[in-house]
Amino acid sequence: MKTRDLAGKQAFVTGGSRGIGAAIVRELATRGAVVTFTYARSRAEAERLAGETSARAIQIDSADSAALRRAVVAAGSIDILVNNAGVFVRGSLDDAAYDRQLAINVKAVWAAVQEVVVRMPAGGRIITIGSALGERAGRGMVAEYAATKAAVALMTRAWAHDFGGRGITVNCVQPGPIDTEMNPKDGPFSEVQKGRTALKRYGTTEEVAAVVGFLASPAASYVTGARITVDGGLNA
Repeated sequence: MKTRDLAGKQAFVTGGSRGIGAAIVRELATRGAVVTFTYARSRAEAERLAGETSARAIQIDSADSAALRRAVVAAGSIDILVNNAGVFVRGSLDDAAYDRQLAINVKAVWAAVQEVVVRMPAGGRIITIGSALGERAGRGMVAEYAATKAAVALMTRAWAHDFGGRGITVNCVQPGPIDTEMNPKDGPFSEVQKGRTALKRYGTTEEVAAVVGFLASPAASYVTGARITVDGGLNA
């Protein structure tokens, strides 16, 4: 049984209805946090997760930064912010697809942090979900996505200095091949990705969420500006 070391803490997770986001919502709720999460389209999954965890679900598209800001303000003082919402379009040369990746993967992260940090108390936690591809683009046709995730990693490190004087930590978790709808372990690229990891397997959403849970906890009070890659050794 997990310790309830986040009891009484208010957490806000973007893109929390499925995949890694849903696992993070469960992890934080199990540790005792009161969780609010956003979702764009997966209403049935969001309602089911909310019922399971007693979390609050808010339907917004993270590409709409004004709507995201309003949701953050409505949530009040937030102790833990997890910027998880993301989108991946492989090898697209279409301006609209690239702009959407920038809007969700970069601008939404920036917007949420700007709204949260003005109300976040000392001891707060800001956790961004990047990607192993933001550190090393180990396969083709990922330039646009990799660039957005590299931006997230560098913003995270800068924010660690900006907010550290207030006792707020800022860290980036960088998943590698994780079994989700976006990148299933039986998908068309799965064998190649699995073969490039040191552990020769895909990770689970729970393995990523466990790292987020640690960073959100009191045990990680001296960890900030870090990039923790959860990729089975893909980038080793």
